This record gives sequence, structure tokens and C-alpha cells, in this order.
Amino acid sequence: MRILVTNDDGIESTGLHELVLAMSSLGEVIVVAPDSEYSGSGASVGALHMIRPEVKKVSTEGASEAYTVSGPPALCVLFSRMGVFGPLPDLVVSGINPGANVGRAIYHSGTVGAAVTARNGNITGVAVSQEVTGFGIEGQGWDDALVGQLWPTAATVAKRVVAALITSMPPKAAVLNVNVPNLPLHELKGWKYSEVGMTVPRSMRSASLEPRPGHDGSYWVRMDYGDSVVLPIEEDGGAVEAGYVALSWLSRFRHEEVEAFDDSAIRLAMDAVTGG
Repeated sequence: MRILVTNDDGIESTGLHELVLAMSSLGEVIVVAPDSEYSGSGASVGALHMIRPEVKKVSTEGASEAYTVSGPPALCVLFSRMGVFGPLPDLVVSGINPGANVGRAIYHSGTVGAAVTARNGNITGVAVSQEVTGFGIEGQGWDDALVGQLWPTAATVAKRVVAALITSMPPKAAVLNVNVPNLPLHELKGWKYSEVGMTVPRSMRSASLEPRPGHDGSYWVRMDYGDSVVLPIEEDGGAVEAGYVALSWLSRFRHEEVEAFDDSAIRLAMDAVTGG
């Protein structure tokens, strides 16, 4: 079993190294990770003609080979799928991200984006994220909150999930999103298959321009966040808040009819443009 490990927090992230060590007993581990922070990059590969990606070989404990790429995690996976780093991986595991990737955060998460990019190449991907205790927004934790991060809990959960997955891989490539509470292992209440939530635990309430001192015509964007809310336990974020590991299989984007919507205007417009 050849396991590709990547992340969106960069090669120096503690979560990445914890994940590599957890995966090292399950197969051959190769690391291909961004050379710096790429949180919030989703499944973006970047403007390749402009960034001219650079690869560097590095050393990571627990990995047979390790590389950095000057680009987002999806690009790391894409290059791996193209054979840049040798034989194709059998599985891609992304993380451990500090901050739960639940609800609408999954659309923007580089951690999840790497797993989605794996599936696009017919390779199953697993995204592993851990709740941050203290001030944090979906998908990312503030640096000062990471001091209390219980990485071994998420690493142990990831190891168990991936080991089980290896024994019975899905017949078609899939994406499994794993979110772990920031609790000691013995305090976890259990696990749940969870809906991808629509409720936001703490959303951005407003954003405004703030003049940047000493730079005429330049501004910082000040972001203000609303109060935290309690999420339904049926949703992935609510399950994690309640102390459960949340597992969610993420589906592909596909066409769906919009309920209770009269699309006759769109149909007429398209008929006029295309001749019906």
C-alpha cells in the first residue's frame, strides 16, 4: 500500500508530521506537501504558467520519500497522479488540519481539496481535521489556540480509519471527510456518520476596509465574526462539538433540478441564443 500524505498548512505543520508517523505502519508513505501555508485553497492548482512550481526533496520521519511543492495541496496530488514522484499512490491522506472542516468550510478547505483531487484521478482520498479549542473559525485555528492541540487523538483516529479502509476499499474512488474533537482519546463519546451541515458555528458578520498606515490608497480588510451557536448533532460540526468523531462521505458535484423554481425564463433565453 503506497500512501501519499499531504496537507494545506505546509511541510512544517505538526499535524502533517503526526499523520505521517501514524500512517507509516500501514504502508509505504510518501510526503508531497506545500512548501508554505495554503489554507483555504480548496481544490485550486494555481496559475501554473505564473507560479512555475518548484519541487524540493526534503526529509520527513516515517516517510520513504518527501518533497515540497511551491503550490497548493491539490497541485501536490495532481503531480503525484501524473507520476512525478514515482509509482502512483493507492491512497491519499490529507491533514491533520488544525480546525474542523465541516459544513460549508469543505468547499474552501485545501485539506478536503487534496482528497477531492485524488478522487478526480480515481484514487480514494481521506481528509483528516481536528477541532480547535478556543477561538477558531471553521477550517482553521488561530496560532495561539494551537498550543492546546491534542494531535495524538486525531492521529490515532486517522490510523484506525485508514487501516479499516485499506481492508475494504470502496469499489469506486471516494472521499471520506474525518473530523475529530480536540479531546483526549478516552474522552471521545464515539463516532457518527454525519450530514454535511448548513449551520455555521461562527460566521463572518461583516468586513470593512481599514486604512493601512503609511500606505496611501492601501487597506487592510477588517473581519468581524458573530457569536458562536450550538450546531445540531445530526450535522458534522454538531457531532464534533458534542465529542463525537464525524465521518462524512463527500459526493461529487452533479446537476440537480432546483425545487419549486420556474425556469421558463432561462429556457426561453437559451432557446433564443441557441436556436432551441
